Amino acid sequence: MSHSHVSTTINGQAVQYACPTDASLLEVLRDQLGMTGTKEGCGSGDCGACSVSLDGRLVCSCLVLGVEAQGRTVDTIEGMADKNKLHTLQTKFLEHAALQCGICTPGVLVAARSLLEKNPDPTEQEVRYWLAGNLCRCTGYDKIIRAVLEAAKAMREEQA
Repeated sequence: MSHSHVSTTINGQAVQYACPTDASLLEVLRDQLGMTGTKEGCGSGDCGACSVSLDGRLVCSCLVLGVEAQGRTVDTIEGMADKNKLHTLQTKFLEHAALQCGICTPGVLVAARSLLEKNPDPTEQEVRYWLAGNLCRCTGYDKIIRAVLEAAKAMREEQA
């Protein structure tokens, strides 16, 4: 099996790895780099559990090859908190009990962060539309939507 050497930036840190040319970015993150926050839900890009940001674009890491990260920037759930301080989205998810089993949560948080970076004042409909690619079997979506809207409000207030 052929391997490729990859130099990339993950969560602001320069990273190098060698991976099989057919390994997904999800496999590289979890199995080679020990970044197990990103989850595999379906392996076909349908559930959003493996969502990461690649050069600022939300992608399903199960559908991206690890070699495609060459020279690019990857942001995962592990880079969301600032050292020992949770991101506002993470805090609001806890406050609103917007998580249960945790399989979907990292992907939902990454997707929500991506939304709020592009639109800091989304409507409920915009949040629902943006998160439509992230499936959750445990909590239902109302708590998730409320947490994202509250986080958006808190983040706007922090910026003021």
